[in-house]
Amino acid sequence: MFCGGGSAGHVTPNLAICDELKDKAEVCYLGTDGIEKELCTKADIRFSEYDAVKLVRGKFFCNLAIPFKLIASIRQCRRILSEEKPDLLFCKGGYVSLAPAIAASRLQIPVLTHESDISAGLANKLMARRCQRVLTTFPVTAARFKNGVCTGSPMRSSLFGRDKAESKRKLGLDMRPTILFFGGGSGSESINDCLLARLACLCNKYNIIHLCGKGNKKDCKIRGFIQLEFADDMGLIYAACDYAVARCGSNSANELISLRIPTLFIPLENSSSRGDQAENAEYFRSAGLCRVLHESELTPQRLSEEVDALVADEKLKTALERFVPKCGNVNILREIERALRQ
Repeated sequence: MFCGGGSAGHVTPNLAICDELKDKAEVCYLGTDGIEKELCTKADIRFSEYDAVKLVRGKFFCNLAIPFKLIASIRQCRRILSEEKPDLLFCKGGYVSLAPAIAASRLQIPVLTHESDISAGLANKLMARRCQRVLTTFPVTAARFKNGVCTGSPMRSSLFGRDKAESKRKLGLDMRPTILFFGGGSGSESINDCLLARLACLCNKYNIIHLCGKGNKKDCKIRGFIQLEFADDMGLIYAACDYAVARCGSNSANELISLRIPTLFIPLENSSSRGDQAENAEYFRSAGLCRVLHESELTPQRLSEEVDALVADEKLKTALERFVPKCGNVNILREIERALRQ
C-alpha cells in the first residue's frame, strides 16, 4: 500500500514505483479526497480515502485542534489497514502520510518512507522512528537519519527515451528553441505574471510551453505559445523542450537535470515554504547543473534577461552532458523487497 498526497509532488513519485510493481505485486493507495485520488483513479489503482490533518504554517490558532484530529485520522487509517492487510506501507512524506504511518506501525506493518528534499519535512521527521528505513534522494539527507538510505529520486519510465522532433510535431511547434515554464502543480502567480508580461518579446525568439496551474489559463493567441493547466504526459512535454524555467521542487528538479534540460530555477521562498526549494536549487547550482534566480529579484525584464542567458550558457550545457542521470527506482524496489523479507 502506498500513501502520500496533498500535491502532485507527493503522488507522481509513488505512481512511478506503483508502475514498476504492477506485474509483481497487488498495489493499492491510501490518501485524501485530493489530487492523489484523482491521479490514482486515472491510473486504475484501488484507492482508500481518509481525512488527513494538515499543519498551517504561521497560524497558531488554526493548529490547536491538530492532536484531536490526528487521533481521529489514525483510527480511520487503522480501520482501513486492518481491512486491506497490506504487507508493507510505502509513504512519500507530507501530512497525508503521517496518520497512516502511525497506524501501520501500531499494527506491526512494515513502513518505508521517502524524502525528496535535502532538508526533511516535518512529517518524515515525526515518522522516521516508526519506519524500517528512511529513503532519500540526496546523500546528505540520509546521513541525518539513523535509518537513512540514499536511493535517489523515483522517476516515471515514460519520461525517458522520447523523440524530440516527434514531440514538437505532436504539439504543433516549429524547430526554434522551446522553453518550458512551470511553477508546480498549482502554478506560480509570480512566474506566470512575469512570463505573460514579456510573452510577445520571448515568442519572437522561442517557442514557449507554459504549464500555468489549474484555473490560471489566459486567452493568449501568439505564435509558438502553448498554455496548459496541467500535463498528463510530462514525457512528451520534456522531450519537446530545449530549456526550462521552473520552481525547484525536488522531483521535477531531478527529472529536468536527469533529462539534461538546461534549467533556470526560481525556488519558492515565501512564508508558506520551509526553504526546501532554495536548498535544492543551491545544491544543484553548486554542482554547476543549473542557473538560479531568487524570487526577490524576479521582474518581467529580469526574467527575459535570464532566459537569454540560460540559452547562451554553454558551460551549463557541457556540465549536463557530462552528468550521469540517476534514477532511484531500482534502489527503492530493492529496499521494498528487503523490508518484506525482514
